[in-house]
Amino acid sequence: MTDPYDNNDAPEYDGPSKSQLKREMQALQDLGKRMLDLSNDQLDTLPISSTLRAAIEESRRIRQNEARRRHLQYIGKVIRQEDDPEGLSRQIDAFYSGSEEHTRRHHLAERWRDRMIEEGDSAVGEFLEYCTTADIQHLRNLARNARRDTLKEKTTGQPRKLFRYLRECIDDAESAQD
Repeated sequence: MTDPYDNNDAPEYDGPSKSQLKREMQALQDLGKRMLDLSNDQLDTLPISSTLRAAIEESRRIRQNEARRRHLQYIGKVIRQEDDPEGLSRQIDAFYSGSEEHTRRHHLAERWRDRMIEEGDSAVGEFLEYCTTADIQHLRNLARNARRDTLKEKTTGQPRKLFRYLRECIDDAESAQD
């Protein structure tokens, strides 16, 4: 008599599908592409093998599109052999998120500068509430000079000086919060 609960006819698991393997390989190639955009200093901080480092440096020299595509496939293969590809991906994400933070602070300083030039002391007062460590007198001086340059359509660099000081204050204030 046959047992109705016997699952000998059920297919055995043969591992990931061919499509899944292709998706994983494409993700590794994309990671390799992102690594090509990193500076040498950033690459030095990553725990990568000398083989992967050499492949990245070689890829930077390749100019032909098809050769570059094939070399990216090779880089993906090398990344797959690394100790911790997921950890490597997280570290690269951290580089990019740091860049996003830099851009956010840059735009914030630009908006404050523009407001101070347009609105004057009221915007300076609001900024001092946001960034309590800023030098009031220096900030008012910079804002007044930038406003004067803008009104007279001069290019003595006063708005740029104001921007740099604002950026420095924003970086200090937000670093203190972290």
